[in-house]
Amino acid sequence: MPDAGRARRHEGARAVARAQHAEQVSARLPPLLVAAERVAATVAQGVHGRRRVGQGDSFWQFRPFLPGDPVQRIDWRQSAKSDRTFVRETEWEAAQSVWIWRDASASMRWRSSDRLPEKVDRAELLALALASLLLRGAERVALFGLGMRPVSGRSMIEMLAEAIGRRGDAGAVAGLPAAEPLPRHARVVLIGDFLSPLADVQAAIARLAAIPVTGHMLQVLDPAEEALPFRGRIRFEGLEREGAALIGRVEGLRGDYQARLAAQREGLKAIAAAAGWSFGTHLTDAPPESALLALYLALAPARAGRAD
Repeated sequence: MPDAGRARRHEGARAVARAQHAEQVSARLPPLLVAAERVAATVAQGVHGRRRVGQGDSFWQFRPFLPGDPVQRIDWRQSAKSDRTFVRETEWEAAQSVWIWRDASASMRWRSSDRLPEKVDRAELLALALASLLLRGAERVALFGLGMRPVSGRSMIEMLAEAIGRRGDAGAVAGLPAAEPLPRHARVVLIGDFLSPLADVQAAIARLAAIPVTGHMLQVLDPAEEALPFRGRIRFEGLEREGAALIGRVEGLRGDYQARLAAQREGLKAIAAAAGWSFGTHLTDAPPESALLALYLALAPARAGRAD
């Protein structure tokens, strides 16, 4: 019994030491990375990996034989166990390369309340959390606009966090992704408010679609930008040299404003659809986990090819 008690004390001491080490490591990490890893871990628990059918060697599942399936794929041993014929499926093992871009322009550095994050903070949180999820799944990740080659391995997440925190790439500051050579059939995720003129957005997406690459656009807005909840006399200051505007009764403009925002969003959806991309929206008062899960699943359709 004394030996058992000593073992429990030693294990307790080791647990305390591990906890202290984890706290020390977390203290050295950028707050953005700590938050992104927390969001990614929450989503990862519900995703259980992104396995899919493909040309790999690892067994995935048996499924019933369907008309049109090659006879060579029938697993006769499994089929012999029942009165049905089964096909053996393997898991796709080719790594996917994903380029992630976030808008760091002046219009993203705004929030309607101290209780909300700035749009750029939420965009960077989602970008880094998505990178973390992809790296966990053995995918390769790069930040768009930095001339970076895709990296793999969990050890690279700190490098990505440092790069994304600098906010120095020209395309991010300009509000739309700049031209950058990408491999054919790569995948791109663009996160921003996309309040630029639709013609400019269309030109940027068309450049990428012509490579061709496929991707996803996520529009991040503050809830006040969605609802325009203000009343009375309000002075609006432009964040990108638009100047200031003093409006006597903001509520009188709400209908026209919301119609223009809806038209902008429909235009963005049409641009994405024309390029074969997907499109989503996210408000900064919503949980980041829901947006991250949608982004992750948007990358799930069968790969158009492997990007090297």
